[in-house]
Amino acid sequence: MKEEVHTDKVFENVVYSETGLTGQEFEDCRFKSCDFSQSDLSNSRFSDCRFIDCNLGMAKVSHAGLSNVTFLNCKVVGVNFSHCLPLLFSVSFENCSLDYSIFTRCRLKKTKFKECSIREADFTEADLTAASFDGCDLSNAVFSRTNLSQADFRTARNYAINLEINPARKAKFSLSGINGLLRQYDILVE
Repeated sequence: MKEEVHTDKVFENVVYSETGLTGQEFEDCRFKSCDFSQSDLSNSRFSDCRFIDCNLGMAKVSHAGLSNVTFLNCKVVGVNFSHCLPLLFSVSFENCSLDYSIFTRCRLKKTKFKECSIREADFTEADLTAASFDGCDLSNAVFSRTNLSQADFRTARNYAINLEINPARKAKFSLSGINGLLRQYDILVE
């Protein structure tokens, strides 16, 4: 039996149980001040949706489709985005907490991260071509075999990136962030 497709709806102040929204479809919907913490969003599809002031901490997103999904002022801590469907994955984040989230092997071309806390997140083998990290805190974020070509780190802070193992052709960095590129050499520029 086919699940109902929710189109152009607003969901506000809803607390979702652990079963969450498994297997449901949402198109052009808005979620405001909803609590998805530890909920199961597996096998769900979100297309052209916005999450505003929501808590998605530790939500399960296995085989979820996130296509043109925006997160504003959300807590998205510990979410393993590498389990999402790769062909339906396009997201943006503004003023979100993405600490401890996993983006391993995710295709994040042109993804916008704005004023986010992305501490201890894992971007191993991700494609961040032309992504921007405007005003983001990347303390202890992992970049390993990550494509950083044309990525913009000019206003990001607290990153440590090994340019020997992460392609970064035409990536943008500020002079104030140079220590994050030299850390592996145990060199400090003052």
